[in-house]
Amino acid sequence: MTYNDLQNRIWSNALSNYLRTFVGIGVGLVTFRLLYQAMPKESFGFWSLLWSVFGYGILLDFGFGFAAQKRVAELSVTKDWAQLSRVLSTILFFYFGIAILLASIVALASNPIIELFGVSPSHREEFRLAMIVFFAAIGFAFPLGIFPEILRGQQRISLANNIITLALLGRLSVMIWAVYAQWSFLSIMITALFFTLVPDLVCAFFALKHMPEVRLRPQFFSRGMMRETMAFSIFAYISTATNLILGKTDQLVLGATLSVGAIALYQAGAKVAEIFAQFTKQLQDTLSPAAAHLHASGDQDSIRDLLRQGTRWSALIATPLYVFCAFEMERMLWLLTGEATISHETITVAQILLFWFYTTTLTHSVSKRIYMMTGHERRLMWLGVGEAVANLGLSIALVFAFRNVASVAIGSLIPTLFFGWFKLWPWMSRDIGISPLRLLRESVLTPALCSLPAVLVLGTMNNLPQLQNNLVLSTLLPTGFAATLTAIALWHVALKPEERVAVRRRFSKNRVESTEVACCI
Repeated sequence: MTYNDLQNRIWSNALSNYLRTFVGIGVGLVTFRLLYQAMPKESFGFWSLLWSVFGYGILLDFGFGFAAQKRVAELSVTKDWAQLSRVLSTILFFYFGIAILLASIVALASNPIIELFGVSPSHREEFRLAMIVFFAAIGFAFPLGIFPEILRGQQRISLANNIITLALLGRLSVMIWAVYAQWSFLSIMITALFFTLVPDLVCAFFALKHMPEVRLRPQFFSRGMMRETMAFSIFAYISTATNLILGKTDQLVLGATLSVGAIALYQAGAKVAEIFAQFTKQLQDTLSPAAAHLHASGDQDSIRDLLRQGTRWSALIATPLYVFCAFEMERMLWLLTGEATISHETITVAQILLFWFYTTTLTHSVSKRIYMMTGHERRLMWLGVGEAVANLGLSIALVFAFRNVASVAIGSLIPTLFFGWFKLWPWMSRDIGISPLRLLRESVLTPALCSLPAVLVLGTMNNLPQLQNNLVLSTLLPTGFAATLTAIALWHVALKPEERVAVRRRFSKNRVESTEVACCI
């Protein structure tokens, strides 16, 4: 596969990432509202508790999912199918062991756990069974989760995304019927888990079909292969754990030092930043397997270009969106919270966290994904540990000194600025072969200049008295006008002529394919 082929795959994969993200957000919001209104409060609380645990299941991954993605990308280049069979069999059956252990522990301790949560007697047995089923499914998800990672290693992220997207839509349809038919809590839980596991099974079919020479057998499990794989996966695991610390410890610090109410204030401000992150990381998620493929091919020039172009395109996507979010912050918070008056501290926290995610997108998102796959995982791990320790220590020190929520957000921002702009950014520019200032000019300056018309429009039209009494006009008209001007500026100024030609060609190809599909139907 040539570098041009990889670039085409990156864009198609990124577009499918966005589609999956839009569908996932929509399905999540509808499902939340549906279950919130249909379930008793205790049932909905237990439902939310279980699914929140699902997010922390990544800590039991031990970095092997990322290792599987990397090894598939590398060994597919050399076509060493025997070695790949041993690698994947070792990871798969290690996960099966974790699954059995997890399910057994929860099944044996189910009664004390239910008592710990203070479940009412009327729901105790149903919740206990639901919890056992839930953790058994989580355990089963570990070995099955390797198959989407294999598809990503094969540069077929769009296929994995399309399977997940269809499953999300199917899940929503069945959940609507389940609520209408008044299914039991356990039945609704099993339905949700079914549509969580089925995409992995479908991914398994397509992943193995594409590699008929690969065999997954218990006899291929190897302790030596486990040690060899862990030489990489342990660094990926620690990096993942430090990212979890960076993203989740602020709430713990606030709860321990101020109050639970402070967490609610922080969460309101953080929601805009989290949505911003969802819309700006989809391109970067496609870079890891491409980097692993190029590294295995020994194509260092293409890796440097991937690093350079990935940083540039991340800035092109993130910078205009950051400007819009920053200017429309108060309205976005109003839409999210429904509160007529947003406190000044909430807005301050939201702006700090939005800038935190923006600078992370510029300095961390591309560099970490590419360097993790190209032999720099040890150095990345130490940088991540240093940032996590500094984040936690500074957040605690500032919240004790100033006793407000914004100080915790600043404690997160300062280490990210230091490690991003003084460690990762010079590292990237040195590898690319240009100065840090030149990399800043060619990646960030142009989209920032293209966003200036939006700044002028939003700053002017938001203050027009004629629009103040109409919420729709005061929101949609300035935003639509500013977005149009920004899009025109980016098209004519930020994009190179050959990139505009490529975009036209891609959209023409998509229209032709859509017409052919419609004719077939």
